[in-house]
Amino acid sequence: MEIKDKIKNLISENNICLFMKGTPDSPQCGFSMVVSNILKHLNVKFKGINVLEDENLRQGIKDFSDWPTIPQLYVQGDFIGGSDIVKELFENGELKKLLESKKII
Repeated sequence: MEIKDKIKNLISENNICLFMKGTPDSPQCGFSMVVSNILKHLNVKFKGINVLEDENLRQGIKDFSDWPTIPQLYVQGDFIGGSDIVKELFENGELKKLLESKKII
């Protein structure tokens, strides 16, 4: 149960939380880099959590969201999606609208 609590705490303590492979400054996979770069492009502060540092966290976030892939983006506690979804939301302007509606940008 402790990994689930850790994930809940990370999500609740950060307005934008990105579970990713690597770090925002040094992504370890292309999909994580895409989402990280989108958030940087929108000039939003976000917490990048490197799932490669902890196998329990890596599997735990997949179980937590019932989503099989990483990266995973959470905004104010809500699961937004993975790389393809975030990229699509960014390209059609919906991600910016979402962040504006939540007073993040």
